[in-house]
Amino acid sequence: MTHGQVIEALVANRLTSPAPLVRVEDWARCWAVEEVFGIEPGLLNDDRLARALDAVAPHLEHIAGTVGARAIGEFGIDVARMHWDMTSTSVHGAFPVESQDEDFPVIGYGHPKDRRFDMKQVQAGLAVSADGSIPLHARVFGGGAAEVSQVVGAMKDLRAMAGERDFLMVADSKLVSYSNVGALLAAGVQFIAPAPASQVKDEVYAALDLAQATLVDWTPNREAGKPAERRETYRVLEDTHTLTGPRKSDPHLTVRRILVHSTANAAGRQAARDERLAKAAEDLNKLTTAAGGRHYKTREKIVARIGVIAAKRRVTSCLRWTVTDNEDGTPALAWHFDTGVLKAEAAVDGWYALLTSVPADQADAGQALIHYKGQGAVERRYRARSRSHRSSCSTTGALPP
Repeated sequence: MTHGQVIEALVANRLTSPAPLVRVEDWARCWAVEEVFGIEPGLLNDDRLARALDAVAPHLEHIAGTVGARAIGEFGIDVARMHWDMTSTSVHGAFPVESQDEDFPVIGYGHPKDRRFDMKQVQAGLAVSADGSIPLHARVFGGGAAEVSQVVGAMKDLRAMAGERDFLMVADSKLVSYSNVGALLAAGVQFIAPAPASQVKDEVYAALDLAQATLVDWTPNREAGKPAERRETYRVLEDTHTLTGPRKSDPHLTVRRILVHSTANAAGRQAARDERLAKAAEDLNKLTTAAGGRHYKTREKIVARIGVIAAKRRVTSCLRWTVTDNEDGTPALAWHFDTGVLKAEAAVDGWYALLTSVPADQADAGQALIHYKGQGAVERRYRARSRSHRSSCSTTGALPP
């Protein structure tokens, strides 16, 4: 077989039974590969598949870019807006660096999305069109690659794919760094991304007047079936955001900042806070009862336990407490939550910020938010790609559901 025949068979395998490199020979026998492609199933063994993939690997980015560009032209895909996101896949095994080819992404430790810091990982970036959520570009990155440093490379790939067309790049908060924003502005590529939490202080949100915000005429699909009064609503305000470079001589970069309030986000934050406070109160009430007893005879032990509860329940900022001595010399605990702090926390519930270089005459604040809301499409594509279907000979060639 030629490498092309093997790759063609693997494409068919991916479309009909997406469990790559898993018992491909058995799949070929069930799915009439010999009758359709003239390939004897037994030839699709692991070694032959690996040789074909090794041959393709040095040309993979060129092939993927060519296929994406061809699809755009052949099917008239609108690439005016594309959504980019990265994810990680944790892997089992040692994967020593010395046994891996440094010319390709290296499996290693990083910042896994599944929080499995004990396992090594490999990362992938995916771009989909807003038009139909069609995956147009994908890249693989090493486990230790910083996500923030991959944005410019993705932008260049997407720009080459789009050709002469202008496009809007929508991504997550990892896009927002001085170097990334500077590169995007210099390239004339417009972007929308959430501002990292560290770049917008709570005091900014607390000072906002929700009554002055503009209601956005948009409803999430998941809310469409609910009565109007129960649907999630969004309101927006707008100002500017300035990024400063690492050197004093670096020019300041000023972009639009869209301040967004979500009722569902606000309700979720309040519910989470109520749950934390309830659990903390339960723990503190138990400690109050136990203070002076066998396990908490001294002030030091009570204070140590308070520290554990406050950290575990994340109530350090609002918890106020005192430990005093009773008439018999045993310690006693009194505590309460600071309502002023809780009120200040509630004032910022539901707010977040988007940064964008799109001019206001091309998209007002509400339209910028709607553009960003398409970002969920790329995350759904990741889930679709990872879903594995197993087929058997009893399917008689029928496509899986």
